[in-house]
Amino acid sequence: MVLVCGIDEAGRGPIIGQMVMAGVLVDEDGSDSLKSIGVKDSKLLSISRMRKLFPKIKELSIRHKIVIIGPAEIDAALQSDDLNLNWLEAHKSAEIINFLKPQKAIIDSPSNNVVNYRRYLMKLLDDKSIDVAVEHKADLNHVECGAASILAKVTREDEIGKLKAKFGDFGSGYLTDPKTTAFLEKNYSKHSEIFRKSWIPYKRAAGSANQRKLGDFE
Repeated sequence: MVLVCGIDEAGRGPIIGQMVMAGVLVDEDGSDSLKSIGVKDSKLLSISRMRKLFPKIKELSIRHKIVIIGPAEIDAALQSDDLNLNWLEAHKSAEIINFLKPQKAIIDSPSNNVVNYRRYLMKLLDDKSIDVAVEHKADLNHVECGAASILAKVTREDEIGKLKAKFGDFGSGYLTDPKTTAFLEKNYSKHSEIFRKSWIPYKRAAGSANQRKLGDFE
């Protein structure tokens, strides 16, 4: 049977907290089992349902890997001459693939230029013979990516919970959330380590000149 891994992320866009990427390796029987327990794109499931599926996905997978990327690493990528957020995701996807050692990998593409993204990713793989498919909405169309999206989402929710326990309730961490924008204005300096400082609204809150208003970021 072909060993297939699905890869997806959670938390790409918020100004607070970590981005999480996950990979799940299964064979064809494993894919069928994931479908049978109701695994699908995390955006279609409640967090309580995802928490119930989380251990089952780990149990049904041959291997899995979860990578947590903190705000400082995201900022470093965005300030680098060689990286951006898409390329950072490619490096983390390659790390997952190199660990899981699938025969086929399906990745939910973060880039509009799927061909260019796949070319960049392939250069980072130890095994160039792996069949790599980079697709938009892969988490919706492939149960392996749906499983990965659940692992990523639940892990990020847990990490956000730890931050809230330490720093207070900042809402969702997304700038569409009024609680998050209020927390940013009050705490950008006091709790700077939890923010993505390369995000324009953070720079604006910190007093950088000639930045767009907060609403323009979303």
